Amino acid sequence: MMEFFSEPSNSCQVKPENTLFQPHVAVTTSGISPWLSPVLYFVGNYFLLPSFFGRISITGKEHIPKTGPVILAPTHRARWDSLLIPYAAGRYVTGRDLNFMVSNNECRGLQGWFVRRMGGFPVDTLHPAVSTLRYAVELLHQEQMLVIYPEGNIFRDGKLHPLKPGIARLALSAELSHPGLGVKILPISINYSHPYPCWGTDVSINIGSAINVKDYTNGKVKQNSKRLTEDLTKDLQRLINPLVVSHRAFAESTN
Repeated sequence: MMEFFSEPSNSCQVKPENTLFQPHVAVTTSGISPWLSPVLYFVGNYFLLPSFFGRISITGKEHIPKTGPVILAPTHRARWDSLLIPYAAGRYVTGRDLNFMVSNNECRGLQGWFVRRMGGFPVDTLHPAVSTLRYAVELLHQEQMLVIYPEGNIFRDGKLHPLKPGIARLALSAELSHPGLGVKILPISINYSHPYPCWGTDVSINIGSAINVKDYTNGKVKQNSKRLTEDLTKDLQRLINPLVVSHRAFAESTN
């Protein structure tokens, strides 16, 4: 299901204790290309994004951890999100590359060729394979940065939709199998001035305070997972700009 295009390095074997997934995980590495990634970051940061969008506003950069395992949990409003997240929190900000959990259809054809070499790995959103989840946990054990869209799909109405429970389960699995690992979840809100971003669209990216997963490791895993999901929901809701909901809501508030 997964293909990787770099030689193994900095690999870390997942320990079986207290994990939500079955033990025995094959050693894997990130698929980030050492030559393509710098080129695309440069083109995206200095040419593509500044020339396509109008104003790109980013707040909360100080909340981004510079080290340790991090799950970036952004709202999902357009395919542009996967270019804007590296712009806001990638190598030019933190000195770190990002790994993306993406849907199967985004890893096909020419697009898939680039996605896989930029740290993207596919997941069946309806029936996720255990091997994919194990790989995501292993990335966290390697203290890398992982991007997961907790809403699951793209929603263009500006509202926060129910979060999938998988992100909390995955974070807890990584923390419980390596006590003291220090996994953090970073809530991020992305808003566009147009539901379907076009040339000149303004973008607002709000980054909240990181959630420490270790604070949710006492007691029953199922209850902790539910509580972690609820707290992430509250944090994302606070980050969403209430003015960018819909043209109708904006008109009503103006009247």
